[in-house]
Amino acid sequence: MRKEQLRKLKEKSRHLSVKEGSFATIRQALGDTYIAPFAIALNAGNATVAMLSSITGLLGPISQIFSARLIEKHSRKKILLKATFYEALFWIPFIIIAILFHQGILVSILPFLLLFFFTIYTVVAQIPVPAWFSWTGDIVDEGYRGKWFAKRNYIVGIISLIFTILAALFLDFIKKQNLVMLGFMILFFLAMIARFISRHYFKKAYEPKLKLEKGYYFSFWQFIRKAHSNNFGRFAIYRSLLNFAAAIASPFFAVYMLRNLGFSYITFMAVVMSQVLFTALTIRIWGKFADKYGNYEVIKITAVLVPLYPILWLFSNNVLFLILGPSLIGGIAWSGLNLATGNFIFDSVSPQKRSLVVSYFHVLMGIGVFLGAGLGGILAKVITISFMDTLLFIFLISAFVRMITGILLITKIKEVRKTERFDSSRALKNFVFGIVKKPSFESEVHHFAIKKRHKSGKK
Repeated sequence: MRKEQLRKLKEKSRHLSVKEGSFATIRQALGDTYIAPFAIALNAGNATVAMLSSITGLLGPISQIFSARLIEKHSRKKILLKATFYEALFWIPFIIIAILFHQGILVSILPFLLLFFFTIYTVVAQIPVPAWFSWTGDIVDEGYRGKWFAKRNYIVGIISLIFTILAALFLDFIKKQNLVMLGFMILFFLAMIARFISRHYFKKAYEPKLKLEKGYYFSFWQFIRKAHSNNFGRFAIYRSLLNFAAAIASPFFAVYMLRNLGFSYITFMAVVMSQVLFTALTIRIWGKFADKYGNYEVIKITAVLVPLYPILWLFSNNVLFLILGPSLIGGIAWSGLNLATGNFIFDSVSPQKRSLVVSYFHVLMGIGVFLGAGLGGILAKVITISFMDTLLFIFLISAFVRMITGILLITKIKEVRKTERFDSSRALKNFVFGIVKKPSFESEVHHFAIKKRHKSGKK
């Protein structure tokens, strides 16, 4: 295959990836985002809500250990097509649970049925992750990887924001009609349709051939044993411990807003999705920053910001403060960290080992989520204090552990590629002015459309 033909096929696949990601994020915005509110509407206890994060956070990544080796016998496209088909079908049990609750049937066990089916759903949804990661790495060249992923995440982030807000408005309206379960049924049905549409774009994409060298495989235990002695292994330990720290509090932000503060679905989603908005506004700046100064600089900066997120919840429960305080800091911090994490894996791992390593990496992070959310659930049950809200105290514990993790481990990680020297004062100024001058989503779409017409020869 000639270089020009290969370049065009990769470019087309990148465009399809943006479309696929857009519908995948609609599935997440209408479905995954509302699993915790759905559990709360089913009268699930705090421990059950925490288990939705802890158990699924562990078993989902563990499934990747087994699915990573599927690429030895099957194409990555085939793995993705099969897994996403069954993943889409798993929204049907959630719809049935909503129907049963609405009819008053088996009400007491429905939260546990939700936990059971959501666990299986998460396992199925995680199976294609190594194949997707490997495939995407082959269609995105190293030179502009940060910029491209930032652009893709920006577009899907805005779409996620729009659909999550629409879903919140819809749920609030239908709740006033005493038909909230009907609302969840409709959202979950639309999530299923969106996943089928995203699957359609996988069918049309080009998959470069993957050559696996003999002896490429190494076990999870070999990866663990050597983790402390190599740069990527230390990074994996840092991210898993940070996941542990974050998961102590993460299941309870929804509980705190919906139960403790009594927020409506609209108010709840205004706070949640404002973080998505700030993510979208800053992620492309992070992408350019990472391409220029390296992913490690992004990781260092976000290590300072991530602990601030739970701390800020202690100062006020005013909606405007929650949006301009913790949501703003959380959006900036996690957008940079998640982008740098993906790019760090691409930069550190060869294409042959990429699917294998990413599965092990996700298992470590999943163990962190499992242990952290489990600890959070225990703390929510056993802590009895009078000087502050129990959940706020858990947020404070999470912030402290995040801070200690950064202090102990961030200096153990090194950049893996050559970059420019980072000038903090100049970079901060460029970052701030980059946000201020950020083009609107409409102009981005308009530019994308013009660019596409130009490349196709249309006037």
